[in-house]
Amino acid sequence: MISTELKTTIQGAYSRFLEAKSLKPRYGQRLMIAEVAKVLGDIDTDDEGRRSGDPAIVAVEAGTGTGKTVAYSLAAIPTAKLAGKRLVIATATVALQEQIVYKDLPDLMRNSGLNFSFALAKGRGRYMCLSKLDMLLQEGHAQTATAQLFEEEGFKIEVDEASQKLFTSMIEKLAGNKWDGDRDSWPNALEDADWARLTTDHSQCTNRHCPNFGQCAFYKAREGMGKVDVIVTNHDMVLADLALGGGAVLPDPRDTIYVFDEGHHLPDKAIGHFAHYTRLRSTADWLETTAKNLTKLLAQHPLPGDLGKLIEQVPELAREIKTQQQFMFTACEQIADFKPGEDVEGRERPRHRFIGGVIPEHMREMGIELKKGYARLNDLFTRLTDLLKEGMDGEVNIGIASNQAEEWYPLFGSLLSRASGNWELWTAFTAEDPEESPPMARWLTLAESGSLFDIEVNASPILAAETLRRSLWNVAYGCLVTSATLTALGTFDRFRMRAGLPKKAVTAVVPSPFHHADAGVLRVPDLKADPRDAAAHTAAIIRDLPELVEGSRGSLVLFSSRKQMQDVFDGLDRDWRKQVFIQGNLSKQETLNKHKARVDGGDSSVLFGLASFAEGVDLPGAYCEHVVIAKIPFSVPDDPVEAALSEWIEARGGNPFMEISVPDASLKLVQACGRLLRTEEDRGTITLLDRRLVTQRYGKAILNALPPFRREIS
Repeated sequence: MISTELKTTIQGAYSRFLEAKSLKPRYGQRLMIAEVAKVLGDIDTDDEGRRSGDPAIVAVEAGTGTGKTVAYSLAAIPTAKLAGKRLVIATATVALQEQIVYKDLPDLMRNSGLNFSFALAKGRGRYMCLSKLDMLLQEGHAQTATAQLFEEEGFKIEVDEASQKLFTSMIEKLAGNKWDGDRDSWPNALEDADWARLTTDHSQCTNRHCPNFGQCAFYKAREGMGKVDVIVTNHDMVLADLALGGGAVLPDPRDTIYVFDEGHHLPDKAIGHFAHYTRLRSTADWLETTAKNLTKLLAQHPLPGDLGKLIEQVPELAREIKTQQQFMFTACEQIADFKPGEDVEGRERPRHRFIGGVIPEHMREMGIELKKGYARLNDLFTRLTDLLKEGMDGEVNIGIASNQAEEWYPLFGSLLSRASGNWELWTAFTAEDPEESPPMARWLTLAESGSLFDIEVNASPILAAETLRRSLWNVAYGCLVTSATLTALGTFDRFRMRAGLPKKAVTAVVPSPFHHADAGVLRVPDLKADPRDAAAHTAAIIRDLPELVEGSRGSLVLFSSRKQMQDVFDGLDRDWRKQVFIQGNLSKQETLNKHKARVDGGDSSVLFGLASFAEGVDLPGAYCEHVVIAKIPFSVPDDPVEAALSEWIEARGGNPFMEISVPDASLKLVQACGRLLRTEEDRGTITLLDRRLVTQRYGKAILNALPPFRREIS
């Protein structure tokens, strides 16, 4: 049972919050607070305060407008404090992360009477590395020949005039305390290419040996995290921490209550975290360059002792692996039948997938040789970076001065991380899949590499269930997963399977405060065209779309394929096209800003978008009065991970279409419909241009899982 003290604290904080903001309690919000408190406030512990019973997991689907952040914060903050635990809130997007840190938590603190401290934890890649900035500003004058040798590794030195100006203004703002080195707080948008030169990763960071360690933006931000009650971060950071065993960057999972907001992304994020790939041609070039560079380095510096002996072994080994890479390239070329296909964002990616994840024996043998080669290379670079670390400490004489060791460390660190990435890929690519478990998905992708083509080798888990069970659910003190879309076709089965939720995990659906039937109408017109006949369906959309969206100020038209989106756009009347913004021409944010500006100016505006516009896009009021969905968003049939999962389900006697495709499509459709009502005042129409919703048996199940809008089916 939840203690009276905790119950009183939570109820009091909620009452004060509502009163301070002159709000009425929302039924869904109250329900959510109760569900979260019930599970997380009633955990059995041992003498050391660690959880002793079953995993304490609660999954809550809370519709848009419930006020999820307030609900889970009011329940979880007092619960964590009373149990002497830390609370980690993880989101899938930067936008929500910032909203929680800069808006929701300060608001809660001002109005609820709860007393807690909080901090934002971002990955190292969001922070500028001062040493890199210094190096760029000196334009390489102070650069020794060493860094020039490693141009390949992102240590390119030429700085053009525009970059020079940017870097100078960064140094000035840092010196004047007007910037903290965080990418997200720089006043203007930064190009990825510029930013990549300014940031570092753990393999290249010299840590306390860095002359700029005292001013390091990343470590300063890290320092503040040690003492706070609530840490706000993203799913990737939590997964990276768990992959290191937990407690490496974030608090120990056994002493942590986790909240995963936008939690429907967690299984896919976890798969992405353990997926590996390498490009054969560009890696072969890298091996050759490394061999040349290190031979040159040895010629310039007579290196005594272990350092010289270890570096001497690299060129020969690198060239040996390079030869094996070339054999593998030829083998892939001979076997691959590259079929055209689109990825989720609609980019063309010709691929060859190994059915059931099984690769031909001769390729497996080659892969094992590559794995052995990279294991040896990995070992050499590990020993070299360890030696350089000792050299930086200055306690051991490794044959070079400590400042030289400091300069070489990031260079060898980057070589180590690339070698280790390749070792991980070949390990996963050649592993024997255990009989009862789902296999790895394995495939080849045709990639551009300058004027030549390259072959990308991929290996990815197809389910994250086992990983999440082992490293998260079974270890954490307690967890809440929440999102507006966790159920599919009215049950949590899909999420349970993909996320590996423990049997005893508590699940709940709390209602949205929106009155869907009054606020919106769901139309399924008869286009007289079957969506499975792409050409006829596209022609029908071109014919009817202008009339469908007439009278709406802002409309959002969602497509499942880039090809259909482009074909519809090209087929529309030239004058009508002037009011359309199509995804992909500008950044997502810019596209949305231009659309809003046009609506604000009194003109009507139409957005054409793909999957990433069907979720997480917030267009309240006039910005989106009509959502048009071209067809049921079934997964791209050639996605290698989904295809491998379907095969595995089929091999075990299941029906992948009903178990995977239909629930997935239902979930995506609910998300797409969620773009219409963003506030309680919003009104509008959803039009679905796919008759399968009413003609197929599975269509009726999908239709009945949609929000309860008023229906008009012709």
